[in-house]
Amino acid sequence: MAEYKEISPNASAGEKLLNWVDNRFPASKLYKEHLSEYYAPKNFNFWYFFGSLAMLVLVIQIVTGIFLVMHYKPDANLAFASVEYIMRDVPWGWLVRYMHSTGASAFFVVVYLHMFRGLLYGSYRKPRELVWIFGCGIFLCLMAEAFMGYLLPWGQMSYWGAQVIVNLFSAIPFVGPDLALLIRGDYVVSDATLNRFFSFHVIAVPLVLLGLVAAHIIALHEVGSNNPDGVEIKGPNAPRDAQGHPLDGIPFHPYYTVHDILGVSVFLMVFSAVIFFAPEAGGYFLEYNNFIPADPFKTPNHIAPVWYFTPFYSMLRAITSEMMYALIACVVAGAFFGAVKSKLPSFLKVGVVVGALVAVALMLSIDAKFWGVVVMGGAVVILFFLPWLDHSPVKSIRYRPSWHKYLYAIFVVVFVVLAYLGVQPPSPIGERVSQVGTLFYFGFFLLMPWWSRLGEPKPVPDRVTFAPH
Repeated sequence: MAEYKEISPNASAGEKLLNWVDNRFPASKLYKEHLSEYYAPKNFNFWYFFGSLAMLVLVIQIVTGIFLVMHYKPDANLAFASVEYIMRDVPWGWLVRYMHSTGASAFFVVVYLHMFRGLLYGSYRKPRELVWIFGCGIFLCLMAEAFMGYLLPWGQMSYWGAQVIVNLFSAIPFVGPDLALLIRGDYVVSDATLNRFFSFHVIAVPLVLLGLVAAHIIALHEVGSNNPDGVEIKGPNAPRDAQGHPLDGIPFHPYYTVHDILGVSVFLMVFSAVIFFAPEAGGYFLEYNNFIPADPFKTPNHIAPVWYFTPFYSMLRAITSEMMYALIACVVAGAFFGAVKSKLPSFLKVGVVVGALVAVALMLSIDAKFWGVVVMGGAVVILFFLPWLDHSPVKSIRYRPSWHKYLYAIFVVVFVVLAYLGVQPPSPIGERVSQVGTLFYFGFFLLMPWWSRLGEPKPVPDRVTFAPH
């Protein structure tokens, strides 16, 4: 039990109230540990805006979601009409709805940029592996939350998008059809599906998401923030002042709370401009087909998910029976490298060869549609293993060989091209490009233990490089 703190009888009413709270709840302690006495590196740049922006968008989504639920009807016969009612008759309902729909896209924009910053500066490396894993869990939850929320307006693209994605689960051998039936709650996407997705979107997934966000922040504050130099400011050999505070750090509050206000201000200006002038963003944020009520008897000409899913959707479409031969060749090449070129023990080499033979047999016997689902899921799951794939002797891109920057730039271009192709109708050229992009995406991560060690890194400074301004 914590020691009970006494306070002077002459203290102000505010001080007495705070002391009363502190004796029952660690309010001041939490404030000091996570804000005023949490020392962050002094050389943060604009890439470090996106963590706080993700928190801001999460709050926007929760608040606007609460107001939308007040008027929304999770019923297949009423859902579309209730969204129209919110847009047309509820005071400021159009604003709340557009804030929520734009917020969904904004969430993925800031999260993708936040994750890319982690990739650039090695924020997933020791001792921050758990911070990264919790972050990837948040990303996975966001995808589930966005997918389920996308069905709720009950428009044409909502309905048919859910139909296509849920049907993918039926490609899983043995359990697929039963799993798809369990997810839908019916043999087709129907009122049962809508109710299930509504309950998960409003209650279940947000609870998990909030828990992961809390774990992400606690884990971060336990090991300390990374910085553009990848230098540990709180390490055993890091310089400290007489009070034991790191010389290369500054208190998060007030310095970085004020710093983040700049990022929030710019973000809110852009966010407001989109809401008021282009809430559909040319059909990327809100597809035109979604302003038509869901019709189970009329399929849209081209079914595609929202833009933030399209890189992974492109990878799904890239896996054709023809592409399977390329994947088999990759498995054989990997097994050859593992068995002949690597320095693994003999029993592991035998295991690699046997595993490759089993994988090739499965790839030849199971339909390509299933492997498309595996590739789509694997594209997200592989991110969890990034801390153990990167073997570079330095963390930050600043001190890696210069050609690493070009490799990361190509990775970004490939990801954007895959996202664009996922929005477009299938075409022979698009299929080939998406196949090459998929191979590059997985090659980037799976070959990282090899290429990340190549080249001579630049010398890393003992302290962070910082120019006051």
